[in-house]
Amino acid sequence: MSSAEAAPVEPPPSRAGRNLPVAIAVGVGLGALIILSLAFYKYLFAVLVTAAILIAVWELYNAFLHNDIKLARSPLFLVAFVGPTLAYLYGVEAHMVVFGTFVVVALAWRIRRGTDGFVKDATGSLFVAFYLPFMVGFVMLMLRETDGVARIVAFIAITVCNDVGGYFAGVLFGKHPIAPQISPKKSWEGFAGSLIFSIAVAIPLFAIAFGAPWWQAVIFGAIMPITATAGDFIESAIKRDLDVKDMSNIIPGHGGLMDRLDSLIPNAFVSWALLGLFLG
Repeated sequence: MSSAEAAPVEPPPSRAGRNLPVAIAVGVGLGALIILSLAFYKYLFAVLVTAAILIAVWELYNAFLHNDIKLARSPLFLVAFVGPTLAYLYGVEAHMVVFGTFVVVALAWRIRRGTDGFVKDATGSLFVAFYLPFMVGFVMLMLRETDGVARIVAFIAITVCNDVGGYFAGVLFGKHPIAPQISPKKSWEGFAGSLIFSIAVAIPLFAIAFGAPWWQAVIFGAIMPITATAGDFIESAIKRDLDVKDMSNIIPGHGGLMDRLDSLIPNAFVSWALLGLFLG
């Protein structure tokens, strides 16, 4: 290369730590797919949720395996496939029966390999099953309601508002980390942004989608950022304990699917519980 030729300059990484244009493009594409599935054929949304759970379980299975934690693979993938489907078709009773059955099967499955590492492997299997297919199954329980599409929209919209409000408030004003030893970029200022933006969007959303009073929207908009932030910290703790940066590279600009589900996982249950309490 001649001295007149300049070496190509790599674009600086964004403050988010990822390729932001690619991340935005992928996020918009995934969001459009979710919206279209809800708008025209909600069974397609159920298929998307099931596929997402299977991929996320695969990511966690590999991460655990690299740390010499051997999960009950066949029962785990089976419950990830059939659990949410049965919850959608038959309701909360089926959801409980499926996962109660899984506990018995997973423990019996592991005992075949002897007692060495039994507690470690068995609790790993139970953790993954209840953290992913069980918790995400509450999305399917919301979907089966007569106003299920509106409930899913509220769940996703407020979770996204939490992320957006927290990101911009954190970038602009973040100075005081909440738990620097777990997730140093999460700040109290970012959490305040999540709270404000979530409540601001929840009030008109509840009025339009449900005809619900403002105070229900405020409660919903205030609690969701708390559990979403807890989900972020849980995901960070899992990755630090398993010594992984991203769960996989399956989503360009985002990392693994688990890296995108962190705030959605706890919010699925919270949305189901609060909307069930408010709307019946």
